[in-house]
Amino acid sequence: MRYSQAMRKSIFALLVAFIARAALAQEQPAAFVDAATVVPGLIADMRYAGSHNFVGQPIEGYEAPRCLLTQPAASALADVARDLEPRRLRLKVFDCYRPTRAVENFIRWARDRKAVAGKAEFFPDVDKRSLFRDGYIASHSGHSRGSTVDLTLVQPDGRELDMGTAFDFFSPKSWPADPSVGQEAVANRALLASAMRRRGFRPYEREWWHFTLRQEPFPETYFDFPVK
Repeated sequence: MRYSQAMRKSIFALLVAFIARAALAQEQPAAFVDAATVVPGLIADMRYAGSHNFVGQPIEGYEAPRCLLTQPAASALADVARDLEPRRLRLKVFDCYRPTRAVENFIRWARDRKAVAGKAEFFPDVDKRSLFRDGYIASHSGHSRGSTVDLTLVQPDGRELDMGTAFDFFSPKSWPADPSVGQEAVANRALLASAMRRRGFRPYEREWWHFTLRQEPFPETYFDFPVK
């Protein structure tokens, strides 16, 4: 059977994509660590490994509730935790490394108009079809590079500080600069952002909980190994 040039290019592109996917669908690389073994007092509430998330069920690729990060990101986060100890504050993480298959799970969910189990809690005022367009969910997530973390501040007993909204609340109220959430929440958001910036993390302008290590070791690599 003879193929046209366009078809050969298409087959080649598919083959390259398949090989790239196979290369990334690996066991946990040595460059990644369990942040709970590095960061003092870290609390891991890994939402996508369970059902308490905007999809309403465990997300593909999260086979265990572990916070995996690249070694530099975990070390920097440990410095943040130590900086906060004099304030008697701890860190609580909601998401860390995210397999690309999880992002694909989000995309499929977004296309399913009937899947709205989490709407009342996570996106009461937003049409789920606009979540990607408006930047609440990324089609290529920085989390998949292993140096991005979603987190908050908690008291010694684990109670979360008032941040104005919950994690993954898709609304302008979750933007770090939104003043409508009240002075206490604004101050707590600023405290978290300041602590993270001091140790080399940059914030995201639409999510008060989202930070990426500026000098991330894999700025162009999106991993797909499962969290086990």
